[in-house]
Amino acid sequence: MQEISVSTFKSEMAGLANPEKAKILSSFFKTGKGEYGEGDIFLGIAVPMQREVAKKYSSLNFTEVKNLLKSNTHEHRLTALLILVQQFKRVDEKQREKIVDFYLASTKYINNWDLVDLSADKILGEYLCAVPSKERKILRKLAKSKNIWERRIAMLATFAFIKRNEFDDALEISELLLNDKHDLIHKAVGWMLREIGKRDLAIEEKFLKKHCKKMPRTALRYAIEKFPEKKREFYLKN
Repeated sequence: MQEISVSTFKSEMAGLANPEKAKILSSFFKTGKGEYGEGDIFLGIAVPMQREVAKKYSSLNFTEVKNLLKSNTHEHRLTALLILVQQFKRVDEKQREKIVDFYLASTKYINNWDLVDLSADKILGEYLCAVPSKERKILRKLAKSKNIWERRIAMLATFAFIKRNEFDDALEISELLLNDKHDLIHKAVGWMLREIGKRDLAIEEKFLKKHCKKMPRTALRYAIEKFPEKKREFYLKN
């Protein structure tokens, strides 16, 4: 039986590397000087392959996962988060709390949009589903953070609630982030509003009618992406 360790993990990932795809991903995830992903190194491994590796190495402990999260290699960090997602699915509430605490203590390494999007709702969001809305203060704290990725975590974590047709927290976080300066936050807000609309269009439109005039155009365009053309035009002209 193959040893399960950080060393074997990194060797296996190196064997899956695709240099041509790595070049494309480096550009796509803005790794140039002054860009949000500056300095990130890509191996060029597709997410489905990373999920398989995560399942195989899901027994790694927090110290080992932390080692991977500290890596400059993007896929090491993403697969580390996918390992946490795997662990979260199979443990009890007490262990889930430990995973959430570890996740929140590691946000400095969750530093690109895909890392957030593939983990926030599945770890923090799922955990908070069992907590009354008034006790989800961590979302408000993250939404007010100076760290763009913590703000995106706050927004994406609410996806877990949205999937359960619980919209209040998502709408509140959307309002908190409405005047954010970063395009990646605008996209996150618009995306979650669109997801609300898939489940209850009236609630999404109530929010849009109140805020569309001052919403960033990117957020609005994401929110109304699935609307009929005439309705899209109505909101864009307001």
